[in-house]
Amino acid sequence: MVAPMTTAPTLTFSQDQAEAFDRITDMLRGAGVDLTNDTLNPMVEDKSAVMAVVGKAGSGKTLLLARLYQALADAGVDIVSGDYESRKKKDRRTLAILAPTNKAASVLRNRGVPATTIHRILYTPVYDPEYEKVAEWLAGNGERPVIEGLTDLALDRALAFYQNNKSVPGALAAAGLRGSDFITGWKRREEPLDIGLVDESSMLDPRQFDDLQEIFPTLLLFGDPAQLAPVNQSGAMVFEKLDGPRKLTLNRIHRQDLGNPILDLAHALGDQNLTYDEFDRMVHDAAASDPRVVVAGRVEAEKMARSPVLVWRNVTRIRLIHAFRAAYGAPADALLPGEPLICDGLELPLKHRKKRIDLEARGLIKGAQVIFLGQGRKPGFSRLHVIGAEEPQVSAASIVKIEMPDEEEPFIPFAARMGATFLHGAAVTIHKAQGSQWRDVQVFAPDISAAAWTNRTEAGIALWKRLAYVAITRAEERLFWVVRNRLARPTTPLGIDDLAQPAAPLVLDGEAEL
Repeated sequence: MVAPMTTAPTLTFSQDQAEAFDRITDMLRGAGVDLTNDTLNPMVEDKSAVMAVVGKAGSGKTLLLARLYQALADAGVDIVSGDYESRKKKDRRTLAILAPTNKAASVLRNRGVPATTIHRILYTPVYDPEYEKVAEWLAGNGERPVIEGLTDLALDRALAFYQNNKSVPGALAAAGLRGSDFITGWKRREEPLDIGLVDESSMLDPRQFDDLQEIFPTLLLFGDPAQLAPVNQSGAMVFEKLDGPRKLTLNRIHRQDLGNPILDLAHALGDQNLTYDEFDRMVHDAAASDPRVVVAGRVEAEKMARSPVLVWRNVTRIRLIHAFRAAYGAPADALLPGEPLICDGLELPLKHRKKRIDLEARGLIKGAQVIFLGQGRKPGFSRLHVIGAEEPQVSAASIVKIEMPDEEEPFIPFAARMGATFLHGAAVTIHKAQGSQWRDVQVFAPDISAAAWTNRTEAGIALWKRLAYVAITRAEERLFWVVRNRLARPTTPLGIDDLAQPAAPLVLDGEAEL
């Protein structure tokens, strides 16, 4: 029997989803947001609540998050995004939907949920006063403005875009403006917000969790306890500290996921007695009966260009990267347009805090996936496409490191004095792949097998099972279980035709580029 839902009777939840929805509704009612009657009361001062919804892949966490977003929006709660925040209204209630990375946020946006990154909530853009009038008008808080240089046709285009996408920067871009025209900088958020829904919370470290609790009096975490915990946390995840009543568990696989061979394999890993050889046979059996699982005799270079091969060992990652570059004929001292990169952090002195904030706010945070579009106008600068970012094209000072086999020091094809640092992204570790999903995912099975031989465990679970679980659940549609150390050469050249729009330079303090 399906439990009754608090709202939206035309929707069908599983028993545990319905119970979780009702428990969350009770928490929100205590915070002054009544989803049953669509009424809002002023936020209660000095009152906070934290709750977590945990469950394995396919248990319906994302569906529940999406339904909560819709219910809160229907009740009149204002949605706060990372691109623009309207002037504060008295007693307004707000909601922000967050994910740790651009790629994880884009997975939610593709499902109709207006998610942004945690960093874009911590740091808010500062708009030029003239263009802020346009932003307020688009948000419904002011009259149609008259702005020098913006025609009525341009404003109409901006409004049409905003009505469909609810993105102020996107709307201003549709009017013919660049981000550097209307965003003058970024500032650390000074005032708390209201309600926060955080997806992929298994990736949070304690410091991020503390920051979120400072900003959101009402905080709801969504996470998968079977994933890999952040490095150096001994398998612990932030939601594990919550006591029983504050941690809701979804156990059932939602019915639209029944019969999905990838999820069947993921859930089979919960069997404590399952051996690696038994699991490998299960993968082969699934591949024999369903095209969504493929046992591959080699890695495909063409897939690596946009979705990295997932590995456990760094030595495997470096070897595959060099095989990829050799397959495309990449020169030793330069990058080809279309090569994938992974941001490894920022190398900036403390005095350049503003530049750091600018880069991070535009998506160049540690772990961000980007595509190299070409060199910038200055030596050491790169034009980049940030995967999953709402405004993906940027131009930034870059330090690109190509790690070499059996050598401690990487090769650097080019570098600015300071800026964003990048490693090659044709292959990544399974740890760094968390929070991301791709349509097709190649998993390098010999690495999973090697982890099984070590007999290592993490939080009482065999490490190979955690690695396999995270790796295969990154696949949205097809899983390629690569069983041999071979590479299939590409049939077409590497390019960027699939990444439209030229990169706009990031203008700061009168500089041409950052």
